[in-house]
Amino acid sequence: MTRRTPEADIQRAIVHTLRIVLPRDAIIHHSANEVGAGGKAARQRQAILTGMGVFPGFADLIVLTGGQVLFLEVKSPSGRLSPTQRAFRDRVQAQSCGWALVRSVEDALGALADHGITTRAQALSPRRRPFP
Repeated sequence: MTRRTPEADIQRAIVHTLRIVLPRDAIIHHSANEVGAGGKAARQRQAILTGMGVFPGFADLIVLTGGQVLFLEVKSPSGRLSPTQRAFRDRVQAQSCGWALVRSVEDALGALADHGITTRAQALSPRRRPFP
């Protein structure tokens, strides 16, 4: 049986696109913050990771570019934020950092624009070129 992973597929597409459109020195990072189900061994591993600094509800992606930080929480079209994800969002926004819920590549590009992050595509747009 093949397990469907719509959020993982969306996230891979977003990361691929961001690597193309963001400046070459941008950092796009995924924080693997949950082990998931699996019984006692998984609970023990999660406890170890928590002790090492894993933060409940941490966003799926962090974008660092041009002195800006944007956290992206990737969800499938029907996915919902967990209580820990909502709490993380609130804490991030209270510190004046960018945070966005994204469900597609288009959402991620919109989040960049909404938070004032310029992409290479925008920088090369004919309207912004200093010469004809």
